[in-house]
Amino acid sequence: MTFHAFLIKYAEIAIKGKNRYVFEDALVKQIRLALGKISDGFQVNKEPGRIYVYCPEEYDYEETVAALGRVFGIVYLCPVMIFEDQGFDQTAKDIVSYMQAVHPGFSQSFKVFTRRAKKSYPIPSMDFSAKIGEILLTAFPQASVDVHQPELNLSIEIREKIYVYSQNITGAGGLPTGTNGKAMLLLSGGIDSPVAGYMIAKRGVVIEAVYFHAPPYTSERAKQKVVDLAKELALYTGPIRLYVVNFTDIQLAIYDHCPHDELTIIMRRYMMKIAEYLAKKDRCLGLITGESLGQVASQTIQSLAVTNEVCSLPVFRPVIGFDKEEIVRRARRIGTFDTSILPFEDCCTIFVAKHPVTKPDLRTIQRSEKKLEGIVEELFQKAIAETEVIIAE
Repeated sequence: MTFHAFLIKYAEIAIKGKNRYVFEDALVKQIRLALGKISDGFQVNKEPGRIYVYCPEEYDYEETVAALGRVFGIVYLCPVMIFEDQGFDQTAKDIVSYMQAVHPGFSQSFKVFTRRAKKSYPIPSMDFSAKIGEILLTAFPQASVDVHQPELNLSIEIREKIYVYSQNITGAGGLPTGTNGKAMLLLSGGIDSPVAGYMIAKRGVVIEAVYFHAPPYTSERAKQKVVDLAKELALYTGPIRLYVVNFTDIQLAIYDHCPHDELTIIMRRYMMKIAEYLAKKDRCLGLITGESLGQVASQTIQSLAVTNEVCSLPVFRPVIGFDKEEIVRRARRIGTFDTSILPFEDCCTIFVAKHPVTKPDLRTIQRSEKKLEGIVEELFQKAIAETEVIIAE
């Protein structure tokens, strides 16, 4: 059976009051962008309380469902069959045929819900539901009606044509991209940061990203791994502007002039400074990191407090309370895990101290950073000037 359309269901958008149309319009835009990569034959219509995607005569069902399933804001998508209105008897036959095709041998409980958008239709909604339910019980003698907790909801919309659907395919949820500002993601080659970016993007935030590259200590393959991660995230978020910052000289300066047990925290502070500089340049309203409390030395509560001190923008850490297994599960679900575990190290792992400080004192760290005065400022500007920009999509 080839479905003619998809009904798009959303949740949070419905309670946005007078601003609801803004979120609906953003969702329609994102749906069109997602489906435009497949075919230009899809038609997306916003109707009162409804968004419908009308499909071309020929399309790839699985590819379409996958594309819609990655659009933030969609809670469920329902494949719809559309029949000509040729009178009740023919409509009943069409609905039985639909059930036989979609739910062959159906033997569970069900409920028929009818929405009569065409008010001139001669049969009231409740009567229509009762008649169809009776016919389905004859066609499927093992089935039963349960109007309170049915195992299947069969929905029928009476419009100029008859719309029938019964499947709810889970979508990405959240809010449509572009409805909640823009933020800069510190994207490494690990498991955590892509998940963090996904989680903030799910709340309607446009994502940009920055990666700190350290050639020759990190390879081009490590860089390509991060580009690939950005592309995997872009399937959900739309195109991502990825800044690739050459961080080698700054790291070497820190290594040469600062206590080695403070390398990680000082390096992290300079990463945050550069990320914030780029974020402000692009009018981002926050930074995003994949830090999880206590996971490594730079992610203790003391270390995070010292890191935050260099930032004026808010820092979002959506996986802060997750353990590693929880993050891994989400990475697998969104499709970034296999790329994240490729064995190409990033700059954070190359310059790790043997015994890093876990409870850094801010004044001590600031005294150590004074040793970089007259050195790091020029390196900072050089890193910014030589930053490479890649559009991941």
